Order: sequence, then structure tokens, then C-alpha cells
Amino acid sequence: MSNNKVIIASIIATLIIIVGGVFFVSKSGPQVLTTSMTAKAVMAETSHDWGDISLTGGNATKTFLIENKGSGTLTLANLVTSCMCTNAKVVIGDDQSPFFGMHSNSSWQGLVPAGESAQILVEFDPAFHGPNGFGPITRQVILETNDQSNPKITLNLTANVTK
Repeated sequence: MSNNKVIIASIIATLIIIVGGVFFVSKSGPQVLTTSMTAKAVMAETSHDWGDISLTGGNATKTFLIENKGSGTLTLANLVTSCMCTNAKVVIGDDQSPFFGMHSNSSWQGLVPAGESAQILVEFDPAFHGPNGFGPITRQVILETNDQSNPKITLNLTANVTK
């Protein structure tokens, strides 16, 4: 009888671990956005060249503006960068997302009301790749939206990192 209790306890513990793992994995994946015919993501610029920046000069930053020119709410999600040396976050009014990087995988979503805008703040650390990390660079920030005509936005950033 004692063996039966151990077997039953083992089965229950295994089921709890499996159910908990499925719950955790389902909450940490990229967001799937439902497209909208009324949200309209508009950006005046999607690229920036910092020019020459010093390897030891501190982080280079750039702020991009994304406007919702539609009549419905614009949803922003799945922000990711092309390199660990680059991070980005979204600011909508007084609300800020966390910083996202190359390996980000978050359930965060930002909602931009019709006629409003959001800022995408990008930081590039020229010293991240060490003392030999100089020369031309190209980095991307990728953001998904629920705008059916503009579901994925890529921001391109370039610079020449100098010694």
C-alpha cells in the first residue's frame, strides 16, 4: 500500500510540473496580434545614421516617433533588436515598456489611441563589442503592429564606431 501512495504522489507531482510548464511557456511567447483595418501606423523616418561615434563616448541614442493616423487603437508588440549591443523601449504618454534587446520575448503590448503617438527610444552601446569593436555598424529594431497594411516595422540604424 505504501508503494501505491508513492506512485500516486509521483504522478500528481509530474502532472503539476507539466501543467505549470505549459502555463509558463504560453505566457512568455511572442504576442500574436489581430490585424485591424482602422489602426494606421505612420512613421516619418525609419532610419538614422549617427555618423562617427567614439568607442568610449557612451551610448548613442535616437528617438523615433510612430503615429496612429487611423480611427482605431494601434497595438505595438514584439519589439526586438538585431544585436545585444542595442536596446529599445516604447513610450506612450506616461507609460513606458521595459527595454527590449536581441533575445527579448515578452507579453508586453502598448496601445496607441487614434490620433495619438508613441516614441521608440533606441540605445546603442559602441563599447559592447570590446576594444576591437570599431568600424561601420548596421543595427535594426523590429516592431510589430496590428495595422494590416504595416504589420512589421524595421528601424535601421548605422554608424561608424571610431577608436
